Amino acid sequence: MLKYKGKLREIIKEKDIKQSQLAVDAGVPQPYISRFDKSEQHNINNLFAVAKALGISVEELFTAEESDEDGE
Repeated sequence: MLKYKGKLREIIKEKDIKQSQLAVDAGVPQPYISRFDKSEQHNINNLFAVAKALGISVEELFTAEESDEDGE
């Protein structure tokens, strides 16, 4: 089973920008940015806004990992 994990913190570090600046650029609350990688649910509009502000696709905000859980 695949599990998706956010990698926004990694992207922010690579692009050398601050969470607060990304929040302003994307028009989303700063706490959304700081909790992004830990959250399991995301508002689709926020995802597109963050991706657009970073100049990347929504898919690039996540990485897929194989999970040992069988979902039961």
